[in-house]
Amino acid sequence: MKKILVVDDDKAHSRMLKTLMTDWGYEIHEADDGMAAVALVKEKSFDMVLTDMKMVNMSGMEALQHIKAYNPSLPVIIMTAYSSVQTAVNALKIGAYDYLTKPLDFDKLKLTLERVFESLYLKTENRNLKNRLKEKTFSHDIIGNSPAVQALLDTIRMVAPTDANVLVTGESGTGKELVSAAIHDNSSRRDQSFVRINCAAITETLLESELFGHEKGAFTGADKSRKGKFLLADKGSILLDEIGEMSLAMQAKLLRVIQEKEITPVGSDQNIKTDVRVIASTNRDLKKSAEEGKFRHDLYYRLNVVSIEIPPLRRRKEDIPSLALYFLEMFSKKNKRDIKGFSPDAMDAMIRYDWEGNVRELMNCVERGVVLARSDYIGMDDLSFVPARRSEEKRLPDESGSVSLACIEETAILSTLESSRGNKSETARRLGITRKTLLKKLKQYGRL
Repeated sequence: MKKILVVDDDKAHSRMLKTLMTDWGYEIHEADDGMAAVALVKEKSFDMVLTDMKMVNMSGMEALQHIKAYNPSLPVIIMTAYSSVQTAVNALKIGAYDYLTKPLDFDKLKLTLERVFESLYLKTENRNLKNRLKEKTFSHDIIGNSPAVQALLDTIRMVAPTDANVLVTGESGTGKELVSAAIHDNSSRRDQSFVRINCAAITETLLESELFGHEKGAFTGADKSRKGKFLLADKGSILLDEIGEMSLAMQAKLLRVIQEKEITPVGSDQNIKTDVRVIASTNRDLKKSAEEGKFRHDLYYRLNVVSIEIPPLRRRKEDIPSLALYFLEMFSKKNKRDIKGFSPDAMDAMIRYDWEGNVRELMNCVERGVVLARSDYIGMDDLSFVPARRSEEKRLPDESGSVSLACIEETAILSTLESSRGNKSETARRLGITRKTLLKKLKQYGRL
């Protein structure tokens, strides 16, 4: 049953509306003032608000502004006996769904309510359809709208449908595992296993067993046979993370598996055929390691059929606001905190900071901010280690491959506007700026 909040200081009129709309099948709640209505909206969940314009303590127009700032998706219908074109225009500009004049035409009211809920239903269905289509076409968890990220996604789109081995490179914390997962998820192997193994986390003596499996009694402690990662990934994909840490002896065995497409479990003389797509990742320069004799040239070329380099966060600072807001929402939900956004100086500090630990460091920073935030917005004090470590003298170079701070600000505002589905009040709330400031910025960018 849809819940509607009726806001009217005329008790007789409010009771009449309650009786009428209850008969239509709605659950009606009442408030006699705009201030009380705003408090109720923050306390309870409603599907729609129907509010009078003229009230003593807080007008319907003021209530509309507060409600839309708090929940931009909640439909609000204004009703008034003092109609004028300008008033109607102002109400619609602020975000009112519709504008009804008193005395109310009950047939029109009923149709308006039905139109509101039909519109909400269609929007939900449209969003679900888009999500389903997106899942069928190209799915990934990579966040960012910078040219560097778009180029990365374009490469993944081209590479994923093929069966070529891929070498994913980049600094620690850039998201190599996310890119590897996106390659698998958009390949013809998506319905099969995606097996991950960190080559640096396992000793050399155990790595062969982990990769290829072993027979019972093959070594001390092998009390039963065990399948290796390659066999578990059969018909699917395997991610060999930190491949640069693998010893030369293990590299030779891995090369044979990739060439022959078969494995030999430790302690066995039986060769087992496998069909596995190999994705390797590293933060090292494998070509340089091969030239220095620390990595096999032939294995390097077998792995590096296609190479994907993930840019560090300092080279795509335009993505910091989107990433920060994503982590904010994730950790607010995880820690049961109602954190609404970042203060302007906190966001500025994050944009200016050179994230040596890349996305992983930013994620940890935001989680810390969510946990320690003293208000609804994460401020500088909650991110105290950021300004302490960043260089105030550092400026973004305006040479090739870099962007100005003004460009980053514009990208941050426009990406937040896009993620807020064009809702300017919600965008201003997330960015921690006033709606007036946001409109001024959008006018500068030619978006108004």
